[in-house]
Amino acid sequence: MLRGFILTVHIMLALMIVFLVLMQRGKGAEAGAGFGAGASGTVFGARGTATLFSKLTAVFAALFFTTSLLLAYMGTRTPAEPTSVIERAAQAAARAHTAAPPAAVPPTQTAPAVPQPTAPAQPPPDSK
Repeated sequence: MLRGFILTVHIMLALMIVFLVLMQRGKGAEAGAGFGAGASGTVFGARGTATLFSKLTAVFAALFFTTSLLLAYMGTRTPAEPTSVIERAAQAAARAHTAAPPAAVPPTQTAPAVPQPTAPAQPPPDSK
């Protein structure tokens, strides 16, 4: 659950960074205004938001970096408990297998009789 929340924040930070970078004025915006592009008459003024957008971009970039490290750390940890249904079933089967005593031969079935070895036969004595 925590991983999903951090991933959601990570994606939102990425989108905000893209939005802020696109909203900032480029270095050559003044040259475009000289040729009639109209970039100098923006909503926020000529330099009014440059520092705000650049500071917000830096903060969001630092948060993005932090969430990237957190997600990388969480991705390399092995969970103590099983996370999928298959892993839970395998763990339950392993517990049931080790907890069950070995199966004994039921009393209705008898083990096959094994013939006992006999001593070798003595040759008859010579009658001469």
